[in-house]
Amino acid sequence: MTMLGRFGPEAGEGDRPRVSSAEATAYCHGLARAHYENFPVLTGLVPERLRDDFAAVYAFCRWSDDLGDETGRDEAARERSRALLAWWRGELLRCFEFARGDGRGAPTHPVFVALAGTFSRHEHLNAGPFEDLVSAFEQDQTVTRYETWAQLLDYCDRSANPVGRIVLTLAGHVPPEIDPANTERYRLSDLTCSALQLINFWQDVRRDLIERDRVYLPSEETGISADDLRAWLDAPGSRLPANRIRYIRAVRGLVTRTEAMFDEARGLAGMLDPSISPVVRLFADGGRAVLRAVVRQGCTTLWRRPRLTRTVKGALVARAWLSARRASRIDHDGARPIP
Repeated sequence: MTMLGRFGPEAGEGDRPRVSSAEATAYCHGLARAHYENFPVLTGLVPERLRDDFAAVYAFCRWSDDLGDETGRDEAARERSRALLAWWRGELLRCFEFARGDGRGAPTHPVFVALAGTFSRHEHLNAGPFEDLVSAFEQDQTVTRYETWAQLLDYCDRSANPVGRIVLTLAGHVPPEIDPANTERYRLSDLTCSALQLINFWQDVRRDLIERDRVYLPSEETGISADDLRAWLDAPGSRLPANRIRYIRAVRGLVTRTEAMFDEARGLAGMLDPSISPVVRLFADGGRAVLRAVVRQGCTTLWRRPRLTRTVKGALVARAWLSARRASRIDHDGARPIP
């Protein structure tokens, strides 16, 4: 985290460089362009009116993730991550209070300078989903093994679903507690976001194990422990059929359950404002594509991580662009797209 020294908790309030709103927004846009896995967060599909907000939200998520992951993997590093995340939560609440006119001092961190503008522009956006994200990253410092599917979904409810809720709120679909008519939109958004998080787990088994000492395969569901994975990964016989078949069967079952979640949430994009539905469709389709890539390589993600090819990515983006053009024509005619 190259900016931590200048903007982190060790820097005194008077020592932090002051950044303007424009500089903070540019910083967040730079982070969004520099870091992405399958598709840029700020693709041209994002409505222009929401691009600064998307950039600010992404920068918040990026920093949160880095504070939870990039200080190391031993207990001392995890303790430092816990301290950094506690500081980050405090900065978030200060930012929200400032944006609502209740705070005494303006934020100085570029992410929160930009995010204050987002809070100010969207009156129904609150700090809750952002706090949930921080909570998930804090959990990563204390929980590195999962036993049940329910435990994983609880984690997804804080690590992934808040992002979808934020996007819906930015797009004008206010939370169900304000407008109950949005209850089904939020339910399908949660399903989609949880499915996206889960497919990342099944794709990144090797990396999570080696780099972070985390295992998200639920041991009660799969019968596979962290010790099993390390033995299969490191031992000369790690590629022998017996081990591979046991692992493949376990991951295949998890993939099937994740696919069912994508299927149930398939109608979400058609229920959203036409300006945002192509973006949501793109990321959901991208998750499905990764799921298919896992299946295509035989669910052997412990030994090889699947990736989307440029051709597949291009096809998904093209489909999203066509969807956006269709939505634009329909919206111009004053009608809504059919779900």
